[in-house]
Amino acid sequence: MSVSPPALTFLPVTMSDWKDPDNVPDPQINGESYRNPTEVKMSQIVLPCHANHCGELSVGQLLKWMDSTACLSAERHAGCSCITASVDDIHFEHTIGVGKVVNIIAKVNRAFTSSMEVGILVTCEDLYTDKQWKVCHAFATFVARRTEAGKVQLKQVMPHTQMEQMEYSLAAERRRMRLIHAEIITDLLSSSTAQLGECQEYEDAVPAERTRVESVELVLPPHANHQVSTFGGQIMAWMENVATIAACRLCNAHPTLRTIDMFHFRGPSHIGDRLVLKAIVNNAFKHSMEVGVCAEAYQGGEPLRHINSAFMTFEVLDSDRKPRTLPRIRPEPVDGKRRYQEAVARKKIRLDRKYIMSCKQTQVPLSVPWDQSNQMYLSYNNVSALKLMDARNNWVLTSEKNKVRLYTSEENQMLCFKVEMHVSVPAEQTFHLLSDLRRRKEWDQHYEECELINQADEEDTLYRVTTPSASKWGKGMEFILLASRRKPCDARDPYLIALRSVTLPTHPPTEDYTRGEVLCAGFTIWEESSSVTKITYYNQATPGVLPYISTDIAGLSSSFYSAFSACSHFLEANKDSLVALPLSTLQLDSTTTASTQEE
Repeated sequence: MSVSPPALTFLPVTMSDWKDPDNVPDPQINGESYRNPTEVKMSQIVLPCHANHCGELSVGQLLKWMDSTACLSAERHAGCSCITASVDDIHFEHTIGVGKVVNIIAKVNRAFTSSMEVGILVTCEDLYTDKQWKVCHAFATFVARRTEAGKVQLKQVMPHTQMEQMEYSLAAERRRMRLIHAEIITDLLSSSTAQLGECQEYEDAVPAERTRVESVELVLPPHANHQVSTFGGQIMAWMENVATIAACRLCNAHPTLRTIDMFHFRGPSHIGDRLVLKAIVNNAFKHSMEVGVCAEAYQGGEPLRHINSAFMTFEVLDSDRKPRTLPRIRPEPVDGKRRYQEAVARKKIRLDRKYIMSCKQTQVPLSVPWDQSNQMYLSYNNVSALKLMDARNNWVLTSEKNKVRLYTSEENQMLCFKVEMHVSVPAEQTFHLLSDLRRRKEWDQHYEECELINQADEEDTLYRVTTPSASKWGKGMEFILLASRRKPCDARDPYLIALRSVTLPTHPPTEDYTRGEVLCAGFTIWEESSSVTKITYYNQATPGVLPYISTDIAGLSSSFYSAFSACSHFLEANKDSLVALPLSTLQLDSTTTASTQEE
């Protein structure tokens, strides 16, 4: 997108870090070359029939290829036909010219009850210079169709490599976001648009009505799969076509599609359907515009069925490939003004989501502002960073005492450490006891006071923590922490308590304390039996944390053992106690199962 985002955040390795298997040797498992059994590859040379009048590959054609490749991967795992249920945000980094080769790799990251997440990586190859570059990556959800025997129960994905383990773990967190995405976006839009006031009027503005497009397509056998359902990629291609026309009518030039927001297919389309596609420019910013697209279907005299809606962001590039300034738009009365204001709110949400969820961990300042509009994405970031640390395989045992082990890992010039131990306390009770940071001072000498600032929701809580000085004459330290808690998605997931620093305007730094920062810390809690639990504590060392653990890492003391021995005694002393939980948390626990059932 063309708007410069604030220098905010970071996040984990995702599919953007895949290496091209054609150029990198396959990983070795037990001395043998390994390839993911669900992996499907497609390579297509871009011909003039695939391109627009600028000689660039049509994004609609690319979406069809991506959908087909991902569907084949899903069907290879499921052993039956599958349909596209949703696609996460897609950001197109480059256009692709005629004569270039498009390489697409798709593989199933994780399977749930009857749905699965498929990761898709698209790269472009120049056959004459042997150069390759990434175009985009995406995550799509596919649902296995019912068979004559009833609903499909998908087999589990078995990750073998470190990268597969990371994607498997992160897939559960991405799924959580999809399940609450529509509700969260609705809430954010209603709260954000209420603060925007009236639309600004511009004398030279282009009437939004001028950009309105409506087109109809007849779904024929070539547009459908072997189950006579219209390919999701074909519907996306038709939607991209009318969105491009709408964008052209605003700027009288060829627009370049940069992003497609996360969307869900509301219902199926079949051979014989008349698909009605509508598009209009909702708002134009300085260098980008948002186009809203809707797809509806009907047969005969039946009423229209809503198939899909999407929001696409375009920009117009000049001869130097720089974004041009766009004309303003004059919204239609009532619905047009609503769409205009919602587009402004979505732009902020889009920037938060893209920046918080896609930047590298090495590019981030230690803490970021927290507010309701970015809460969901910071929570995702918080948990995902901990999951990625948990998936590392380069930990080195530094010291051990009475089965409490301290490990260290150095990667990208960042030092991390973890402490492991076992306790004879049920995993769920351990999770509840460690989730409330206000009780941590009962066993951790580094926690002097802990104040609950805000119970944001059932899974996210904000705390202010103070710690004593690490030196005799220094000030104590103060931390503003976001604690994100997660129960297991299934038996192959741990309980998680993730911690990271945030900033709050209500709690600025004070003269009495030095403001410390936590980049990534927290607990993973694994149930090894009904009464034995494995606890692992992680911390990505920052200047505020290092003074407290430097002697342990250097092997000069064993204070870490004292702290976690005290933690073990605290857990075992309270293993039969009732844990006081917020009412909202209890309500969540009773509804989690129902809310996460697959369609």
